[in-house]
Amino acid sequence: MASRIGAVAIGRNEGERLKVCLTSLKGRVGTLVYVDSGSTDGSVEMAAGMGAVVVELEREIPFTAARARNAGLARLRQEQPDVELVQFVDGDCEVVAGWLERAERELRANPELAVVCGRRRERYPDASIYNRLCDIEWDTPVGFAKACGGDALMRVAALQQVGGYDGDLIAGEEPDLCLRLRQHGWKVLRVDAEMTLHDAAMTHFRQWWRRNVRAGHAYAEGAARHGHEPERHSVRNVRSNWLWGLGLPAAALAPAPLTIGGSLFLLGGHVVLGAKIYRAGLRRGLGPADARLYAGSCVVGKVPQAMGQLLYWKKRLTGTRSGIIEYKTATSPPPGPPAP
Repeated sequence: MASRIGAVAIGRNEGERLKVCLTSLKGRVGTLVYVDSGSTDGSVEMAAGMGAVVVELEREIPFTAARARNAGLARLRQEQPDVELVQFVDGDCEVVAGWLERAERELRANPELAVVCGRRRERYPDASIYNRLCDIEWDTPVGFAKACGGDALMRVAALQQVGGYDGDLIAGEEPDLCLRLRQHGWKVLRVDAEMTLHDAAMTHFRQWWRRNVRAGHAYAEGAARHGHEPERHSVRNVRSNWLWGLGLPAAALAPAPLTIGGSLFLLGGHVVLGAKIYRAGLRRGLGPADARLYAGSCVVGKVPQAMGQLLYWKKRLTGTRSGIIEYKTATSPPPGPPAP
């Protein structure tokens, strides 16, 4: 396997989480590449000391995860010219034992597959409600999928055919890549297998808020790029954000003084939406507490997602480029449950 599979890990100030990530891949792939986006916590030195091939992105060009993955793949192909499959992984994730073997079998068995992904879990889902929400979010349906996340085993030939990731995207680069792969006849498969342990380290509301702003930005840019195509990529998400995150609140709050608060009843629509999401959560197997938490997050999250869309259009109309939207602190704590 080592002669056919390489790995690309990307990170920025992941500290000890990066050490766990690289340890989980060391000796299991032909070449391990780490791409650093301006870390100041010694990540570069640590990765080099662990035997990884290190690529430091130039600071003059805006950092993006997509740019980092492309740079990592390019270096991987230099170091390992015969590489056929590449495991991409974020630096805050640990690849679980047995995943590479399972994913490789799927790709070998089906030549139409370009991407195989599995179950990403939060390492400490009970450390905060925000970590718990991430764990729920990662539990995507098994079977052929429209997109993967940041962790996946991919066929190098397929990536070359579509030109890799779009390095200009600050978020939503995986759905964009998978869309282009599927347009070229490739398939994306989500299998029922453990893949990675992720450490979100999200303990504050402001982190959750910024993460949703980033999601809204990704929806807006995805729809702007591909919304006119037959699949109508991200259009539904964009419309939902505008309606529930901006339109309905504005319709309820703006005329409130004139209606003596009567217009505030329009906000009841959010209760109806939350109930609908709650019932859907129960049908997919969530417990009542998790279903309520997820429904509440989806409803409230429409507001920062709408703000993310406004940010995208502001930047686009003014001709400026959006920078990466980070929700983690500049320095990372060592692995362990964040303080409640």
